[in-house]
Amino acid sequence: MRLSRYFLPILKETPKDAEIASHQLMLRAGMIRQEAAGIYAWLPLGLRVLRKIEQIVREEQDRAGSIELLMPTLQLADLWRESGRYDAYGPEMLRIQDRHKRELLFGPTNEEMITGIFRSYVKSYKSLPLNLYHIQWKFRDEQRPRFGVMRGREFFMKDGYSFDVDEAAARRTYNRMFVAYLRTFARMGIKAIPMRAETGPIGGDHSHEFILLADTGESAVYCNSDVLNLPVPGDDIDYDSDLSGIIEQWTTVYAATEDVHDAERYDREVPAEKRVHTRGIEVGQIFYFGTKYSDSMKALVTGTDGTEQPVHGGSYGVGVSRLVGAIIEACHDENGIKWPEEVAPFRVSILNLKQGDAGTDAACEALYQELGAKGVDVLYDDTDQRAGAKFATADLIGVPWQILVGPKGLAEGKIELKRRSDGSRESISAADAVAKLSS
Repeated sequence: MRLSRYFLPILKETPKDAEIASHQLMLRAGMIRQEAAGIYAWLPLGLRVLRKIEQIVREEQDRAGSIELLMPTLQLADLWRESGRYDAYGPEMLRIQDRHKRELLFGPTNEEMITGIFRSYVKSYKSLPLNLYHIQWKFRDEQRPRFGVMRGREFFMKDGYSFDVDEAAARRTYNRMFVAYLRTFARMGIKAIPMRAETGPIGGDHSHEFILLADTGESAVYCNSDVLNLPVPGDDIDYDSDLSGIIEQWTTVYAATEDVHDAERYDREVPAEKRVHTRGIEVGQIFYFGTKYSDSMKALVTGTDGTEQPVHGGSYGVGVSRLVGAIIEACHDENGIKWPEEVAPFRVSILNLKQGDAGTDAACEALYQELGAKGVDVLYDDTDQRAGAKFATADLIGVPWQILVGPKGLAEGKIELKRRSDGSRESISAADAVAKLSS
């Protein structure tokens, strides 16, 4: 992409109403534009990151055996009345009527709808287990939307729902999602810690929040520092194997949100030098809720003994849009964003330090074409801005690699390659840069 033809509305000043780094940087970097309180338009740069995160989530769900579908954003109120949650959910639910006076709601979550789909088609235990997911926009009418996409009213989310014949099978599915989530966040270049958590309006008695430690997080958390160094399962993971050993490794080390924090156990089990009490950002949560929805909504299957029985369920959420802000909170400095390569909007930015010079123009064009041909996401700053402004833009938007092309280096057959994460630079040939960045 040539920057001269791209839509990147960068702001020089930090908006006054942006309180935290991620909100400030997303606005300044031209990633989002606020349309109403807690509601944002995703501009091209922000959308590229959102799609990268979405794809990682999708790939890991598919790998773990989940099946994707797509449910509508609007839901019938009657479905929620069946489960008993329509009146209980509270003012966060946006309730509307269509022209025929039918009561609808803008979905904040989809347990009712997926249960309705399930009971229409699945009648026998032989069709189980079944794990369905979608990635869709949702709405919760937060009383105080703030912190940009971290606590917005409209948000983009992956939510999955599992159906199993009994509790033992449902807990095996829960373990699969636990491991899939560990892998998902690790692939994004962040460390999200699974912590025991309250189930809230979803229901059930077993839940973990995946928490990214950050001072700007809304949740107070407590953990043993050992949990920060536990290994994440690799690509050779077999989801059909017994995963209980992995789960035990992660869940026996103390980690809990403030809602379920057991101070007595924490003091007893965690040595003083390993106690971590900080704040964190929730980027995902998983729940086992048993027969909560299948009982009330009559989602029954014929069991092995020929009698009808309610299925056991779980739900599994990932805040896809929230992750954009959360990653920035964990990965930035005073100059801007420092994207992990896996989710960066572009992998490489080419900076022409003397636009209009025949030599630098030709060298930049050759690099742009070669990297593009090798499948590398490239942003070419071919604007007529001064070099200092180009450096500032590149650092602000956080592209992991910057190729600096100027007449002095070209005279020696070199370009400069800068790594955004640590600021390190090396002078190498254009051919070596292409080989390194396309490997």
